[in-house]
Amino acid sequence: QVQLVESGGGLVQPGGSLRLSCAASGIWFSLCTMGWYRHAPGKQRELVAAIAHDGSTNYAPSVKGRFTISRDNAKNTVYLQMNSLTPEDTAVYYCNAQIPTTRTDFWGQGTQVTVSS
Repeated sequence: QVQLVESGGGLVQPGGSLRLSCAASGIWFSLCTMGWYRHAPGKQRELVAAIAHDGSTNYAPSVKGRFTISRDNAKNTVYLQMNSLTPEDTAVYYCNAQIPTTRTDFWGQGTQVTVSS
């Protein structure tokens, strides 16, 4: 059974930082492409950042230079370091794992990030 468990969300002031974590189990983590998506009220879900099995990354233009995705294959965990947060970053953030060969997706339950003064 695949499980993705996110943590690290919360309330932060504009300009602040948060680090999200996603612990995976039940999958061959090191082979998966791992990603963070977000869904804000009234908006479509969007890809925030992704990291492939070889460590290559891609970011949404709105977060490039502020967010950093990383992975620790020994801990089956992917991270999202978010700096210089703005109210526009407020959303539920979801962890995603994709098996590259089959494009099968798995999702976490989501963690709320709220940026507000």
